[in-house]
Amino acid sequence: MGNIDSLPVRSDLVGLKPYGAPHLNVPVQLNVNENAYPLPDVVVESMRAAVDDHFAGLNRYPDREFTALREHLVTYLDGVNERAGDTVDLDPSMIWAANGSNEVLSHIVQAFGGPGRTVLGFTPSYSMHPLITTGTGADWQHVERKDDFTLDAETVAAEVARANPDIVFLCTPNNPTGTSIGLDVIEAAYDNCAGIVIVDEAYAEFSRPAKSSAMTLLDGRPRLVVSRTMSKAFACAGLRLGYAIAAPELIDVLRLVRLPYHLSEVTQVLACTALEHAELLLGNVDRLIDSRNRMSSHLAEAGFTVHDSDSNFVLFGNIASPAELWQKLLDRGILIRDIGITGHARVNAGTEAETEAFLTAIDEILADDPDLLADRPQSPTPSPAAPTKGTP
Repeated sequence: MGNIDSLPVRSDLVGLKPYGAPHLNVPVQLNVNENAYPLPDVVVESMRAAVDDHFAGLNRYPDREFTALREHLVTYLDGVNERAGDTVDLDPSMIWAANGSNEVLSHIVQAFGGPGRTVLGFTPSYSMHPLITTGTGADWQHVERKDDFTLDAETVAAEVARANPDIVFLCTPNNPTGTSIGLDVIEAAYDNCAGIVIVDEAYAEFSRPAKSSAMTLLDGRPRLVVSRTMSKAFACAGLRLGYAIAAPELIDVLRLVRLPYHLSEVTQVLACTALEHAELLLGNVDRLIDSRNRMSSHLAEAGFTVHDSDSNFVLFGNIASPAELWQKLLDRGILIRDIGITGHARVNAGTEAETEAFLTAIDEILADDPDLLADRPQSPTPSPAAPTKGTP
């Protein structure tokens, strides 16, 4: 970032660092939780044909209410809830969409945050939550999670009641830890404040068995909003499409802060086409869960501490120097994430070949430098594999 001393920058932005992760041209990129599998050819061809039909109309503004996309999302979400054994009465008026879930969250915080208002989060969690908050001029407050990064209803109820925030962020499965929270935790947050409760479910499709979504709590809770994305399970990170589900009156407020025609015609068409191929696109989710579980077991056997994950990534600890491990992996053409948690690193599930490359590299690195484990195993007997949320 350049020298900003000569610019009249807002004082609350001075000293902050923009969000970002290294994008390096290496063979195995496992650092930003992307879906490792490219779009199937049949989906690519469908997208190409769908966009072809809209090129001639690009002189006109897109549907600012993204009507068709809303309907497609309701159909998809009905299936999500059905697979979890739930029935949620959804309607297109309850759907919002924007350029990635980050813009969805930004709209919500713009509408309900701002100067003089407080936003509460439970950290470590998604690093964009405080950046989005600060960008609106709101005050960010955080409460540290337990040592195992879990949250319980009693703790959340007490902390939310104490802070009395205008907005609460809850992330499940949580990034960067992979841990999920129960619906009782969400209810506790909602019942102990008068503000908006945002449940960030960006990685929800990777929970196995499927967990009940916070969508099941929407009835009678007009201050609750659930955000999701097509970047992860749908393998559409480059598309930039996130969405939210909430009471129609909350969705109405978001229209006050969105930019005109914020979703392009091309984005809407491509997202609708992807949703029409949802079953095919989500077919790789189980393969990624297999990779995640394999990584968890192997890392635990190698002597790392591995945190239970409902996402497409694994947080592992007992690392003497995360920066050194990061560099040694990079030297072997593998990019993971040093997420700033002492003694920990994060790796996202890859293809079978990428997973094999990562685990082979881990074994080679530890063979060369066993002191990278902060606490060495006392015997050569491998420790039990870390628990996971079940192999499909």
